[in-house]
Amino acid sequence: MTTSEVSENATITSSRQRWTLVLVLTAAFMLLLDITVVSVALPSIQRDLSASLPDLQWVSAAYALALAVLLLPAATLGDRVGRRRVFLIGMVVFTIGSLASALATTALTLELFRALQGVGGAALFAAATPLLRAEFSGPALGRALGAFGATLGGASAIGPLVGGVLTDAFGWRSIFFINLPIGVLALVIGWAKLRESGNPAGGRADWLGTALIVVALTALMFALIRGNSSGWASPEIVTLFAVAAVALAAFVVYELRIASAPMADLRLFGRRSFVATGFDAFAISATVIGTITYLSLYVQNTLGNSPVQGGLRLLPMFLASFAVALLTGRLIGKVAMRMLLGVAMALAAAGLASMAHLTATSGWLVLLPGLILAGTGLGVTSTALPSAALSAVEPPRAGMAAGLTNTLRQVGTATGVAVFGALYANRVTAATVHELAGQGVPPDAIHRLAAAVASGEGTRVAATLPPETRAVVANAARAGTASGLNDVLLAAAAFAALAAVVGFAFGPDPAKRAPARAAAVDQPTNPRP
Repeated sequence: MTTSEVSENATITSSRQRWTLVLVLTAAFMLLLDITVVSVALPSIQRDLSASLPDLQWVSAAYALALAVLLLPAATLGDRVGRRRVFLIGMVVFTIGSLASALATTALTLELFRALQGVGGAALFAAATPLLRAEFSGPALGRALGAFGATLGGASAIGPLVGGVLTDAFGWRSIFFINLPIGVLALVIGWAKLRESGNPAGGRADWLGTALIVVALTALMFALIRGNSSGWASPEIVTLFAVAAVALAAFVVYELRIASAPMADLRLFGRRSFVATGFDAFAISATVIGTITYLSLYVQNTLGNSPVQGGLRLLPMFLASFAVALLTGRLIGKVAMRMLLGVAMALAAAGLASMAHLTATSGWLVLLPGLILAGTGLGVTSTALPSAALSAVEPPRAGMAAGLTNTLRQVGTATGVAVFGALYANRVTAATVHELAGQGVPPDAIHRLAAAVASGEGTRVAATLPPETRAVVANAARAGTASGLNDVLLAAAAFAALAAVVGFAFGPDPAKRAPARAAAVDQPTNPRP
């Protein structure tokens, strides 16, 4: 090969790397934007579609549920039939789901179309980091993962603001319409520029394993989300938990002992490093991401901010996440992974705990230090967790490792929203009833008003009351919401602190071993299917 040919090949490779990075970052941006954008629009959706608190939980959780259920099957499918193919299919489904969500006319249809978005999102997320690993190695892989983590943080950072601006100016439907031109453009460029990786030549699909994990996770998420409204001891919820347990046990036995081509190598959970990675992935999403819904309702419906103002007040968390994720990419391989994960979760715990002293007279500035600390922890994990997962396996199984970790993140989000939602509703109701007692409010109205406050309406419940009772009810709503949210934040902080201990116990740092294996094993194939 001549010098000119070598130079030309290097240029082509560099160009391909740039396009791959741009497309993966675009997909990551869209996926995370649709989480934080929706959180700010929830009050508007609640009013427009007459949605209850469980409906609002489902608008967020249906997306996370589909991601959680399908990430691992999609990741394994990408390893076996080609990650480019899975990525492009995911982009089509996500874009269609966005259009359908924008046109939804009831809370139920919006929830269903959010789930369709999640189906596409699972394929995109599953293929994202393995596509990066197929193109980058060594320090370049660390920087690419840093950019990936920063994009997750950046999308989260501008999501509340973008959501607030769009909701105020054009209505909540515009937060879904914005995905359409981005999705179409990304699809066209991806078709032209992405190369295939994985093993598109074959590899049998693990259909029984896929069915078992889908049943297990679907039953578990339904039980968690419906538990508060249906009753945790109700036959429906007990049955769902039982189905989840049986299906999950069957999945483990089948994958370990029976499957000839298992979708997941569950022996990875025998490694302390992978257990720590998975636990912290679950914990950061359950705690920091899981509490965003309730913080958003608080700053808007209790403190009386508009969607734009609410987005601006949550912005410091995500700006911190964006900046720190970029920095963390340069620390991969230089700082022990146990330090990165342990410190990240400790910062998240400190941030959540520092916000848990709200009162009836608190303003949003009380939240500011905690938002920054929690955002810093989120930013570190955004970059460190993908690196930890990818470094634990050889490149042909990168999708499987990333899929396991990302599945735990999405299960964490859905679990956090559900569990903290149950705690929030219970504690806000009890605190509001206590505040209203002896204030001259008719007894039959006290529990009705407390339930409305606990549903997320906050001080808005006072707007329709006679003038002489508005101030009393508004004060009770502020105090009750503050008290309930304090309990949620403290519970989240305690779990994040436990995850910090697990992170510090990460074990031998695998990050420095990954680059040497990266490009040599996972050979590219023809860029056309």
